[in-house]
Amino acid sequence: MLEDGLSYPIRGDWIGRIVIGGILGLLSVLVIPAFLIVGYLVRVLERTIGGDEVPPEFTDWGELLTKGVIGTIITLAYTVIPVVVYAVVVGVVSGTGGAVGGDVGALVGVVGLLLALAFIPVLFLIYYAVPAALSAYAARGELSAAFDPELLKPALFSTEYLVAVLMPIVVAVVMWIATALLAVTVVGLLLVPFVQFYGQVAVFRMFGSAFASVNDRIEDGSPGRAAGAADDDVGPAV
Repeated sequence: MLEDGLSYPIRGDWIGRIVIGGILGLLSVLVIPAFLIVGYLVRVLERTIGGDEVPPEFTDWGELLTKGVIGTIITLAYTVIPVVVYAVVVGVVSGTGGAVGGDVGALVGVVGLLLALAFIPVLFLIYYAVPAALSAYAARGELSAAFDPELLKPALFSTEYLVAVLMPIVVAVVMWIATALLAVTVVGLLLVPFVQFYGQVAVFRMFGSAFASVNDRIEDGSPGRAAGAADDDVGPAV
């Protein structure tokens, strides 16, 4: 899986894609380019789930923007809501401890501290769930798919998906080292977005592969299946 993910971004006519992705990364502070990158990554998921072995091109920019906005909404939904709920719980517990006082208050305060330390596992759960949600959306082409438990469960509770989530950590470490080395010079710093884009495409390839390998509820006719089916229908010329 790791080898496939790392080789995926440089298949086909890859130079143009990396250049465009890197430029969008440089301009991501303008927001719209950031949405376009997210849209492209969703398209990577679509094509991977559909069975394509070569990354998609930067075409249909309006569609990319739409997919990027929806992908961002999904990511925020899975991130903001749990964090807000968690913060409220910690705040209530800590406030109760301060109001009660005494031994009971001290005990409640300890519970609040433990809850605060539990924020790291919460972040990991968010990191674990978001790629599956984006893959479900890419597979069905519907926002509701990202929140469909029956579609998400096969991936979330599979070994393949767990490995696909852990592998990008290795990629992230390599990308961090490469970024640190490039940042030493101004020219190197300008190359950072291109390296990061390469890493993002590789990671999303892994997510899509894992989701497709364990999920048998992807409907025929979805964007991912349609892309794969189109390729499968092409036979040798007679």
